[in-house]
Amino acid sequence: MITDDSRCPCGLGEPYGVCCGRFHRGDATAPTAELLMRSRFSAFAVGDTAYLTKTWHPKTRPADLELDPGQRWTFLEILGKTGGGLLENEGTVEFRAHYRQDRRADSMHENSHFVRVDGQWLYEAPVR
Repeated sequence: MITDDSRCPCGLGEPYGVCCGRFHRGDATAPTAELLMRSRFSAFAVGDTAYLTKTWHPKTRPADLELDPGQRWTFLEILGKTGGGLLENEGTVEFRAHYRQDRRADSMHENSHFVRVDGQWLYEAPVR
């Protein structure tokens, strides 16, 4: 169970409450595409489907989002990024997200595209 004092799953080493927890609670919005990616990984780790839906672009968002209860997200590696800064409106973040499923370690690799809409970063889709 992750508490506000626990180390944030996103990998930055800060307590969850002052790291991604503030985004999940709605106290702040992620200022960069990378921080949105990290906060979305943390949302998967804590099971926050409301945040995942809110930060998913409406044109690519699934109608229903159900997380696999047998999957536990363990750590995130940021492999690269383009754009996505404070003064930009789009960017990509390449990452590897590690998880455990049925006692087996695995990972997923993606290069994700993000856009800023009305001042808020949104996950759009994998880069093709």
